Amino acid sequence: MRRAGAIDPACERCRPPLTSVAAVVVAGAESTPPVNLPPARRLNLFALVCLIFFTVSGGAYGLEPLVGAVGAGWAVVLIIATPLLWSLPIALMVAELASALPAEGGYYVWVRRALGDYWGAQEGWWTICYTAVDMAIYPVLFVDYLAYFIPALTLDENAGLTQPVFWYRWLIVIALIAGALVINWRGARAVGLNAGWNIALVLAPFVVLVLVGLWHTGTIAAGGAAIRHGLAQRASPHLLAEGLAIVLWNYFGWDNVSTFAGEVNEPRRNYPRALMLALPLTVAAYLLPVLIGVAVTVDPVVWSEAAGWPVIAEVLGGHWLGLALAVAALLSAWSLFNSQVLYVSRLPYAMARDGWLPAVFARASTRTGVPHTALVVSCALSALFAALPFGKIVIIDVLLYAAALALEFVALMVLRRQQPELARPFRIPGGTVGLCLVACAPLCVIVVVLLAILRDTATNARQLWLAGLMAASGSLLYVLRRKQVQRRREPLPD
Repeated sequence: MRRAGAIDPACERCRPPLTSVAAVVVAGAESTPPVNLPPARRLNLFALVCLIFFTVSGGAYGLEPLVGAVGAGWAVVLIIATPLLWSLPIALMVAELASALPAEGGYYVWVRRALGDYWGAQEGWWTICYTAVDMAIYPVLFVDYLAYFIPALTLDENAGLTQPVFWYRWLIVIALIAGALVINWRGARAVGLNAGWNIALVLAPFVVLVLVGLWHTGTIAAGGAAIRHGLAQRASPHLLAEGLAIVLWNYFGWDNVSTFAGEVNEPRRNYPRALMLALPLTVAAYLLPVLIGVAVTVDPVVWSEAAGWPVIAEVLGGHWLGLALAVAALLSAWSLFNSQVLYVSRLPYAMARDGWLPAVFARASTRTGVPHTALVVSCALSALFAALPFGKIVIIDVLLYAAALALEFVALMVLRRQQPELARPFRIPGGTVGLCLVACAPLCVIVVVLLAILRDTATNARQLWLAGLMAASGSLLYVLRRKQVQRRREPLPD
Protein backbone atom coordinates (compact mmCIF):
# COMPACT_ATOMS: atom_id res chain seq x y z
CA MET A 1 0.00 0.00 0.00
CA ARG A 2 1.38 3.40 -0.98
CA ARG A 3 1.79 5.90 1.81
CA ALA A 4 -0.30 9.05 1.41
CA GLY A 5 1.67 11.76 -0.30
CA ALA A 6 4.50 9.42 -1.38
CA ILE A 7 6.22 10.03 -4.68
CA ASP A 8 6.23 7.27 -7.27
CA PRO A 9 9.90 6.94 -8.33
CA ALA A 10 8.87 5.93 -11.84
CA CYS A 11 6.59 8.93 -12.37
CA GLU A 12 8.31 11.77 -14.21
CA ARG A 13 5.40 14.20 -13.75
CA CYS A 14 5.18 13.62 -10.00
CA ARG A 15 8.71 14.71 -9.13
CA PRO A 16 8.95 17.47 -6.54
CA PRO A 17 10.70 20.75 -7.34
CA LEU A 18 14.46 20.57 -7.00
CA THR A 19 14.64 22.67 -3.84
CA SER A 20 15.74 20.00 -1.38
CA VAL A 21 19.28 19.98 -0.01
CA ALA A 22 19.69 16.63 -1.72
CA ALA A 23 18.65 17.92 -5.11
CA VAL A 24 21.38 18.64 -7.61
CA VAL A 25 21.07 20.59 -10.86
CA VAL A 26 23.46 19.81 -13.67
CA ALA A 27 23.35 22.21 -16.60
CA GLY A 28 19.65 22.79 -16.04
CA ALA A 29 18.85 19.08 -16.12
CA GLU A 30 16.82 16.99 -13.72
CA SER A 31 18.67 15.08 -11.03
CA THR A 32 18.32 12.22 -8.64
CA PRO A 33 15.63 13.27 -6.17
CA PRO A 34 16.01 12.59 -2.46
CA VAL A 35 14.61 9.38 -1.00
CA ASN A 36 11.34 10.28 0.68
CA LEU A 37 11.67 8.44 4.00
CA PRO A 38 10.46 9.44 7.46
CA PRO A 39 13.17 9.93 10.13
CA ALA A 40 12.28 6.64 11.82
CA ARG A 41 13.37 4.74 8.69
CA ARG A 42 16.61 6.66 8.20
CA LEU A 43 20.08 6.00 9.59
CA ASN A 44 21.11 7.85 12.75
CA LEU A 45 24.66 8.85 13.68
CA PHE A 46 25.55 5.61 15.47
CA ALA A 47 24.24 3.42 12.65
CA LEU A 48 26.16 5.51 10.11
CA VAL A 49 29.40 5.09 12.10
CA CYS A 50 28.88 1.31 12.20
CA LEU A 51 28.16 1.15 8.47
CA ILE A 52 31.26 3.21 7.69
CA PHE A 53 33.34 0.84 9.83
CA PHE A 54 32.04 -2.23 8.00
CA THR A 55 32.28 -0.59 4.59
CA VAL A 56 35.95 0.27 5.18
CA SER A 57 37.29 -2.18 7.72
CA GLY A 58 35.41 -4.88 9.62
CA GLY A 59 38.34 -5.38 11.99
CA ALA A 60 41.95 -6.45 11.51
CA TYR A 61 41.08 -9.44 9.34
CA GLY A 62 42.95 -9.15 6.05
CA LEU A 63 46.01 -7.45 7.58
CA GLU A 64 47.77 -10.71 8.39
CA PRO A 65 49.72 -10.90 5.08
CA LEU A 66 51.08 -7.40 5.75
CA VAL A 67 53.31 -8.51 8.63
CA GLY A 68 54.31 -11.61 6.68
CA ALA A 69 55.33 -9.46 3.70
CA VAL A 70 57.19 -6.50 5.24
CA GLY A 71 57.86 -7.50 8.86
CA ALA A 72 56.57 -6.08 12.14
CA GLY A 73 58.27 -2.68 12.01
CA TRP A 74 57.25 -1.60 8.54
CA ALA A 75 53.77 -3.06 9.02
CA VAL A 76 53.22 -0.73 11.99
CA VAL A 77 54.62 2.23 10.04
CA LEU A 78 52.26 1.57 7.12
CA ILE A 79 49.24 1.11 9.40
CA ILE A 80 49.93 4.50 11.01
CA ALA A 81 51.07 6.44 7.93
CA THR A 82 48.40 5.28 5.50
CA PRO A 83 45.47 6.88 7.37
CA LEU A 84 47.33 10.21 7.42
CA LEU A 85 48.13 10.17 3.70
CA TRP A 86 45.09 8.25 2.50
CA SER A 87 42.12 7.81 4.86
CA LEU A 88 42.07 11.27 6.44
CA PRO A 89 42.17 13.19 3.12
CA ILE A 90 39.43 11.01 1.64
CA ALA A 91 37.32 11.31 4.79
CA LEU A 92 37.71 15.11 4.67
CA MET A 93 36.70 15.17 1.01
CA VAL A 94 33.63 13.01 1.69
CA ALA A 95 32.70 15.10 4.74
CA GLU A 96 32.64 18.29 2.66
CA LEU A 97 30.84 16.95 -0.40
CA ALA A 98 28.42 14.60 1.38
CA SER A 99 27.32 17.39 3.72
CA ALA A 100 26.99 19.88 0.84
CA LEU A 101 25.28 17.48 -1.62
CA PRO A 102 23.67 14.66 0.41
CA ALA A 103 21.99 12.86 -2.50
CA GLU A 104 21.42 9.20 -3.33
CA GLY A 105 24.31 8.19 -5.56
CA GLY A 106 26.92 10.17 -3.62
CA TYR A 107 30.12 10.60 -5.61
CA TYR A 108 28.32 9.99 -8.91
CA VAL A 109 26.21 13.08 -8.18
CA TRP A 110 29.24 15.16 -7.14
CA VAL A 111 31.22 14.33 -10.28
CA ARG A 112 28.22 14.83 -12.55
CA ARG A 113 27.51 18.24 -11.07
CA ALA A 114 31.12 19.40 -11.27
CA LEU A 115 32.33 17.80 -14.51
CA GLY A 116 29.21 17.04 -16.52
CA ASP A 117 27.42 13.99 -17.86
CA TYR A 118 30.34 12.16 -19.45
CA TRP A 119 32.53 12.06 -16.36
CA GLY A 120 29.57 11.42 -14.08
CA ALA A 121 28.71 8.34 -16.14
CA GLN A 122 32.35 7.17 -15.98
CA GLU A 123 32.45 7.63 -12.20
CA GLY A 124 29.33 5.55 -11.66
CA TRP A 125 30.13 2.87 -14.23
CA TRP A 126 33.74 2.29 -13.15
CA THR A 127 32.58 1.84 -9.56
CA ILE A 128 29.83 -0.57 -10.58
CA CYS A 129 32.34 -2.61 -12.62
CA TYR A 130 34.90 -3.24 -9.92
CA THR A 131 32.42 -3.62 -7.05
CA ALA A 132 30.39 -6.19 -9.01
CA VAL A 133 33.35 -8.56 -8.81
CA ASP A 134 34.83 -7.27 -5.55
CA MET A 135 31.65 -7.96 -3.58
CA ALA A 136 32.09 -11.68 -4.20
CA ILE A 137 35.25 -11.65 -2.08
CA TYR A 138 33.39 -11.35 1.23
CA PRO A 139 31.09 -14.41 0.94
CA VAL A 140 34.12 -16.45 -0.14
CA LEU A 141 36.08 -15.14 2.87
CA PHE A 142 33.17 -16.19 5.09
CA VAL A 143 33.49 -19.77 3.82
CA ASP A 144 37.27 -19.66 4.25
CA TYR A 145 36.81 -18.66 7.90
CA LEU A 146 34.08 -21.29 8.34
CA ALA A 147 36.64 -23.91 7.31
CA TYR A 148 38.25 -23.32 10.75
CA PHE A 149 35.22 -25.14 12.19
CA ILE A 150 34.50 -27.44 9.21
CA PRO A 151 37.87 -28.63 7.83
CA ALA A 152 36.14 -30.38 4.92
CA LEU A 153 35.58 -26.93 3.38
CA THR A 154 39.30 -26.14 3.30
CA LEU A 155 41.11 -25.65 0.00
CA ASP A 156 43.70 -28.28 -0.86
CA GLU A 157 47.46 -27.62 -0.92
CA ASN A 158 47.16 -26.27 -4.49
CA ALA A 159 44.28 -23.94 -3.52
CA GLY A 160 41.95 -26.21 -5.48
CA LEU A 161 38.61 -27.85 -4.76
CA THR A 162 36.97 -31.14 -5.55
CA GLN A 163 33.57 -30.78 -7.20
CA PRO A 164 31.54 -31.78 -4.09
CA VAL A 165 33.47 -29.32 -1.89
CA PHE A 166 33.00 -26.59 -4.50
CA TRP A 167 29.21 -27.06 -4.43
CA TYR A 168 29.11 -27.16 -0.61
CA ARG A 169 31.05 -23.91 -0.44
CA TRP A 170 28.94 -22.23 -3.12
CA LEU A 171 25.67 -23.24 -1.42
CA ILE A 172 26.93 -21.61 1.78
CA VAL A 173 27.81 -18.50 -0.23
CA ILE A 174 24.29 -18.45 -1.71
CA ALA A 175 22.76 -18.72 1.78
CA LEU A 176 24.91 -15.85 3.02
CA ILE A 177 23.97 -13.65 0.06
CA ALA A 178 20.29 -14.50 0.54
CA GLY A 179 20.51 -13.44 4.19
CA ALA A 180 22.02 -10.10 3.21
CA LEU A 181 19.33 -9.67 0.55
CA VAL A 182 16.58 -10.19 3.15
CA ILE A 183 18.05 -7.63 5.55
CA ASN A 184 18.73 -5.07 2.81
CA TRP A 185 15.21 -5.58 1.46
CA ARG A 186 13.93 -4.09 4.74
CA GLY A 187 15.88 -0.87 4.20
CA ALA A 188 18.99 1.00 5.27
CA ARG A 189 17.74 1.24 8.85
CA ALA A 190 17.70 -2.57 9.16
CA VAL A 191 21.23 -2.81 7.75
CA GLY A 192 22.40 -0.14 10.20
CA LEU A 193 20.85 -1.95 13.17
CA ASN A 194 22.53 -5.19 12.11
CA ALA A 195 25.87 -3.39 11.82
CA GLY A 196 25.38 -1.87 15.28
CA TRP A 197 25.02 -5.29 16.91
CA ASN A 198 27.85 -6.85 14.92
CA ILE A 199 30.41 -4.14 15.59
CA ALA A 200 30.42 -5.05 19.27
CA LEU A 201 30.62 -8.77 18.53
CA VAL A 202 33.49 -8.31 16.05
CA LEU A 203 35.58 -5.95 18.18
CA ALA A 204 35.05 -7.64 21.57
CA PRO A 205 37.45 -10.58 20.88
CA PHE A 206 40.13 -8.15 19.69
CA VAL A 207 39.68 -6.11 22.86
CA VAL A 208 40.13 -9.30 24.88
CA LEU A 209 43.19 -10.18 22.78
CA VAL A 210 44.76 -6.81 23.55
CA LEU A 211 43.93 -7.01 27.26
CA VAL A 212 45.27 -10.58 27.58
CA GLY A 213 48.43 -9.50 25.77
CA LEU A 214 48.95 -6.53 28.09
CA TRP A 215 48.32 -8.74 31.12
CA HIS A 216 51.20 -11.02 30.18
CA THR A 217 54.50 -9.73 31.52
CA GLY A 218 56.93 -8.66 28.84
CA THR A 219 54.41 -8.23 26.01
CA ILE A 220 55.15 -4.54 25.52
CA ALA A 221 58.90 -5.13 25.58
CA ALA A 222 58.62 -8.05 23.14
CA GLY A 223 56.43 -6.02 20.78
CA GLY A 224 58.80 -3.07 20.87
CA ALA A 225 61.77 -5.33 20.18
CA ALA A 226 59.99 -6.93 17.22
CA ILE A 227 59.17 -3.51 15.76
CA ARG A 228 62.71 -2.19 16.21
CA HIS A 229 64.18 -5.32 14.69
CA GLY A 230 61.80 -5.08 11.76
CA LEU A 231 62.71 -1.46 11.09
CA ALA A 232 66.40 -2.33 11.24
CA GLN A 233 65.86 -4.75 8.37
CA ARG A 234 65.94 -2.70 5.18
CA ALA A 235 62.79 -3.52 3.25
CA SER A 236 62.98 -3.52 -0.54
CA PRO A 237 60.84 -1.02 -2.49
CA HIS A 238 58.98 -3.98 -3.98
CA LEU A 239 58.01 -5.32 -0.55
CA LEU A 240 57.00 -1.89 0.70
CA ALA A 241 54.82 -1.37 -2.37
CA GLU A 242 53.28 -4.80 -1.82
CA GLY A 243 52.64 -3.93 1.81
CA LEU A 244 51.14 -0.57 0.85
CA ALA A 245 48.77 -2.32 -1.58
CA ILE A 246 47.62 -4.62 1.25
CA VAL A 247 47.04 -1.68 3.60
CA LEU A 248 45.21 0.34 0.94
CA TRP A 249 42.89 -2.58 0.23
CA ASN A 250 42.06 -2.64 3.94
CA TYR A 251 41.46 1.14 3.99
CA PHE A 252 39.32 1.30 0.81
CA GLY A 253 35.74 2.52 0.90
CA TRP A 254 35.52 5.86 2.71
CA ASP A 255 33.73 7.47 -0.23
CA ASN A 256 31.38 4.55 -0.82
CA VAL A 257 29.28 5.45 2.21
CA SER A 258 28.06 8.55 0.37
CA THR A 259 25.80 6.61 -2.02
CA PHE A 260 22.97 6.22 0.51
CA ALA A 261 23.07 9.81 1.81
CA GLY A 262 19.36 10.22 1.01
CA GLU A 263 18.62 7.64 3.73
CA VAL A 264 20.55 9.35 6.54
CA ASN A 265 19.05 11.60 9.19
CA GLU A 266 20.52 15.12 9.07
CA PRO A 267 23.24 14.14 6.57
CA ARG A 268 24.74 17.63 6.57
CA ARG A 269 25.61 17.24 10.23
CA ASN A 270 25.98 13.47 10.63
CA TYR A 271 28.35 12.67 7.75
CA PRO A 272 31.28 14.78 9.02
CA ARG A 273 30.75 13.55 12.57
CA ALA A 274 30.43 9.90 11.59
CA LEU A 275 33.55 9.99 9.41
CA MET A 276 35.64 11.61 12.14
CA LEU A 277 34.44 8.99 14.65
CA ALA A 278 34.93 6.03 12.32
CA LEU A 279 38.48 6.98 11.31
CA PRO A 280 40.19 6.62 14.73
CA LEU A 281 38.05 3.55 15.45
CA THR A 282 39.31 1.89 12.27
CA VAL A 283 42.96 2.79 12.94
CA ALA A 284 42.71 1.46 16.51
CA ALA A 285 41.03 -1.74 15.29
CA TYR A 286 44.03 -2.33 13.01
CA LEU A 287 46.93 -1.05 15.08
CA LEU A 288 46.30 -2.39 18.61
CA PRO A 289 45.87 -6.08 17.65
CA VAL A 290 48.95 -5.92 15.41
CA LEU A 291 51.04 -4.43 18.24
CA ILE A 292 50.05 -7.33 20.48
CA GLY A 293 50.28 -9.93 17.72
CA VAL A 294 53.88 -9.14 16.76
CA ALA A 295 54.84 -9.58 20.41
CA VAL A 296 53.59 -13.16 20.14
CA THR A 297 55.28 -14.07 16.85
CA VAL A 298 56.58 -12.58 13.60
CA ASP A 299 56.58 -15.93 11.78
CA PRO A 300 55.34 -15.30 8.19
CA VAL A 301 53.66 -18.71 8.24
CA VAL A 302 51.41 -17.53 11.08
CA TRP A 303 50.99 -14.02 9.66
CA SER A 304 49.08 -15.25 6.62
CA GLU A 305 45.49 -15.73 5.53
CA ALA A 306 45.86 -19.47 6.06
CA ALA A 307 46.50 -19.03 9.81
CA GLY A 308 46.10 -15.45 10.97
CA TRP A 309 44.28 -14.13 14.00
CA PRO A 310 42.70 -17.34 15.32
CA VAL A 311 46.14 -19.00 15.51
CA ILE A 312 47.78 -15.89 17.03
CA ALA A 313 44.98 -15.66 19.61
CA GLU A 314 45.26 -19.36 20.43
CA VAL A 315 49.00 -19.01 21.08
CA LEU A 316 48.38 -16.02 23.33
CA GLY A 317 45.22 -16.96 25.23
CA GLY A 318 44.41 -20.57 24.52
CA HIS A 319 41.87 -22.39 22.40
CA TRP A 320 38.91 -20.36 23.67
CA LEU A 321 40.40 -17.07 22.44
CA GLY A 322 41.30 -18.56 19.06
CA LEU A 323 37.73 -19.80 18.79
CA ALA A 324 36.37 -16.33 19.63
CA LEU A 325 38.52 -14.71 16.92
CA ALA A 326 37.35 -17.30 14.39
CA VAL A 327 33.68 -16.63 15.21
CA ALA A 328 34.31 -12.88 14.99
CA ALA A 329 35.89 -13.44 11.57
CA LEU A 330 32.64 -14.97 10.35
CA LEU A 331 30.65 -12.01 11.67
CA SER A 332 33.12 -9.59 10.11
CA ALA A 333 32.87 -11.16 6.65
CA TRP A 334 29.08 -11.24 6.93
CA SER A 335 28.83 -7.59 8.04
CA LEU A 336 31.28 -6.43 5.37
CA PHE A 337 29.16 -8.01 2.67
CA ASN A 338 25.89 -6.75 4.16
CA SER A 339 27.20 -3.16 4.17
CA GLN A 340 28.64 -3.48 0.66
CA VAL A 341 25.23 -4.54 -0.68
CA LEU A 342 23.70 -1.37 0.76
CA TYR A 343 26.01 1.08 -0.98
CA VAL A 344 26.41 -0.88 -4.23
CA SER A 345 22.66 -1.15 -4.84
CA ARG A 346 22.14 2.63 -4.57
CA LEU A 347 24.52 3.54 -7.38
CA PRO A 348 22.61 1.80 -10.23
CA TYR A 349 19.43 3.35 -8.81
CA ALA A 350 20.85 6.88 -8.99
CA MET A 351 22.26 6.35 -12.49
CA ALA A 352 18.98 4.87 -13.73
CA ARG A 353 17.09 7.93 -12.44
CA ASP A 354 19.18 9.99 -14.83
CA GLY A 355 18.81 7.56 -17.73
CA TRP A 356 22.26 5.97 -17.81
CA LEU A 357 20.86 2.55 -16.92
CA PRO A 358 17.51 0.93 -17.81
CA ALA A 359 14.51 2.43 -16.00
CA VAL A 360 13.83 -0.82 -14.15
CA PHE A 361 16.77 -0.01 -11.86
CA ALA A 362 15.10 3.27 -10.85
CA ARG A 363 12.18 1.53 -9.16
CA ALA A 364 12.28 1.87 -5.38
CA SER A 365 9.94 1.02 -2.54
CA THR A 366 7.89 4.01 -1.41
CA ARG A 367 7.90 2.57 2.13
CA THR A 368 11.58 1.70 2.64
CA GLY A 369 13.31 3.53 -0.22
CA VAL A 370 15.01 0.28 -1.29
CA PRO A 371 15.72 -0.05 -5.05
CA HIS A 372 14.63 -3.68 -5.22
CA THR A 373 15.75 -4.44 -8.79
CA ALA A 374 19.22 -2.99 -8.23
CA LEU A 375 19.45 -4.91 -4.95
CA VAL A 376 18.50 -8.27 -6.46
CA VAL A 377 20.81 -7.83 -9.46
CA SER A 378 23.73 -6.86 -7.18
CA CYS A 379 23.24 -9.99 -5.08
CA ALA A 380 22.84 -12.19 -8.15
CA LEU A 381 26.12 -10.91 -9.61
CA SER A 382 27.85 -11.57 -6.29
CA ALA A 383 26.60 -15.16 -6.34
CA LEU A 384 27.81 -15.59 -9.92
CA PHE A 385 31.29 -14.14 -9.39
CA ALA A 386 31.73 -16.04 -6.11
CA ALA A 387 31.80 -19.22 -8.19
CA LEU A 388 34.70 -17.97 -10.32
CA PRO A 389 38.38 -18.36 -9.34
CA PHE A 390 39.24 -14.65 -9.34
CA GLY A 391 40.82 -14.40 -5.89
CA LYS A 392 41.47 -10.85 -4.72
CA ILE A 393 41.29 -8.71 -7.83
CA VAL A 394 43.75 -6.19 -6.42
CA ILE A 395 44.85 -4.81 -9.79
CA ILE A 396 41.29 -4.17 -11.01
CA ASP A 397 40.38 -2.70 -7.62
CA VAL A 398 43.33 -0.32 -7.53
CA LEU A 399 43.15 0.84 -11.15
CA LEU A 400 39.41 1.53 -11.34
CA TYR A 401 39.13 2.81 -7.79
CA ALA A 402 42.07 5.14 -8.37
CA ALA A 403 40.48 6.55 -11.51
CA ALA A 404 37.14 7.09 -9.80
CA LEU A 405 38.76 8.62 -6.71
CA ALA A 406 40.76 11.05 -8.86
CA LEU A 407 37.51 12.29 -10.43
CA GLU A 408 36.06 12.85 -6.95
CA PHE A 409 38.97 15.06 -5.91
CA VAL A 410 38.78 16.95 -9.19
CA ALA A 411 35.07 17.48 -8.51
CA LEU A 412 35.92 18.77 -5.02
CA MET A 413 38.28 21.39 -6.42
CA VAL A 414 36.02 22.37 -9.33
CA LEU A 415 33.02 22.87 -7.05
CA ARG A 416 35.11 25.01 -4.69
CA ARG A 417 36.15 27.20 -7.61
CA GLN A 418 32.97 27.37 -9.64
CA GLN A 419 30.32 27.25 -6.91
CA PRO A 420 31.70 29.05 -3.87
CA GLU A 421 28.12 29.95 -2.86
CA LEU A 422 27.22 26.27 -2.32
CA ALA A 423 26.33 25.73 1.35
CA ARG A 424 29.07 23.65 2.96
CA PRO A 425 28.25 22.70 6.58
CA PHE A 426 31.72 21.15 6.73
CA ARG A 427 34.59 22.73 4.84
CA ILE A 428 38.13 21.41 4.52
CA PRO A 429 40.25 23.96 6.41
CA GLY A 430 43.28 25.78 5.06
CA GLY A 431 41.79 27.43 2.01
CA THR A 432 43.32 26.60 -1.38
CA VAL A 433 46.54 25.29 0.16
CA GLY A 434 44.68 22.93 2.49
CA LEU A 435 42.49 21.75 -0.37
CA CYS A 436 45.50 20.98 -2.59
CA LEU A 437 47.28 19.08 0.18
CA VAL A 438 44.20 16.99 0.88
CA ALA A 439 43.80 16.17 -2.82
CA CYS A 440 47.47 15.50 -3.57
CA ALA A 441 48.28 13.13 -0.70
CA PRO A 442 46.07 10.16 -1.71
CA LEU A 443 46.77 10.70 -5.39
CA CYS A 444 50.51 10.45 -4.74
CA VAL A 445 49.93 7.23 -2.81
CA ILE A 446 47.98 5.85 -5.78
CA VAL A 447 50.80 6.75 -8.19
CA VAL A 448 53.34 4.87 -6.03
CA VAL A 449 51.15 1.76 -5.87
CA LEU A 450 50.34 1.85 -9.58
CA LEU A 451 54.02 2.13 -10.53
CA ALA A 452 54.84 -0.79 -8.26
CA ILE A 453 52.05 -2.89 -9.79
CA LEU A 454 53.07 -2.13 -13.36
CA ARG A 455 56.77 -2.81 -12.67
CA ASP A 456 56.09 -6.07 -10.85
CA THR A 457 56.86 -9.05 -13.08
CA ALA A 458 54.25 -11.06 -11.16
CA THR A 459 51.46 -8.68 -12.15
CA ASN A 460 48.52 -10.50 -13.71
CA ALA A 461 48.32 -9.22 -17.29
CA ARG A 462 44.75 -10.50 -17.67
CA GLN A 463 43.62 -8.27 -14.84
CA LEU A 464 45.34 -5.30 -16.50
CA TRP A 465 43.51 -5.98 -19.75
CA LEU A 466 40.21 -6.53 -17.93
CA ALA A 467 40.62 -3.27 -16.01
CA GLY A 468 41.29 -1.44 -19.30
CA LEU A 469 38.22 -2.96 -20.94
CA MET A 470 36.05 -2.04 -17.95
CA ALA A 471 37.31 1.55 -18.08
CA ALA A 472 36.72 1.80 -21.84
CA SER A 473 33.21 0.39 -21.49
CA GLY A 474 32.24 3.56 -19.61
CA SER A 475 32.68 5.55 -22.81
CA LEU A 476 30.58 2.99 -24.69
CA LEU A 477 27.84 3.38 -22.08
CA TYR A 478 27.89 7.15 -22.60
CA VAL A 479 27.55 6.80 -26.38
CA LEU A 480 24.72 4.27 -26.14
CA ARG A 481 22.67 6.05 -23.46
CA ARG A 482 23.19 9.77 -23.96
CA LYS A 483 20.16 10.11 -26.25
CA GLN A 484 17.94 8.48 -23.62
CA VAL A 485 19.33 10.89 -21.03
CA GLN A 486 18.65 13.87 -23.28
CA ARG A 487 15.09 12.69 -23.98
CA ARG A 488 14.40 12.41 -20.26
CA ARG A 489 15.38 16.06 -19.88
CA GLU A 490 13.10 17.38 -22.59
CA PRO A 491 10.30 19.53 -21.15
CA LEU A 492 7.06 17.63 -20.62
CA PRO A 493 4.05 18.86 -22.65
CA ASP A 494 1.52 20.98 -20.82
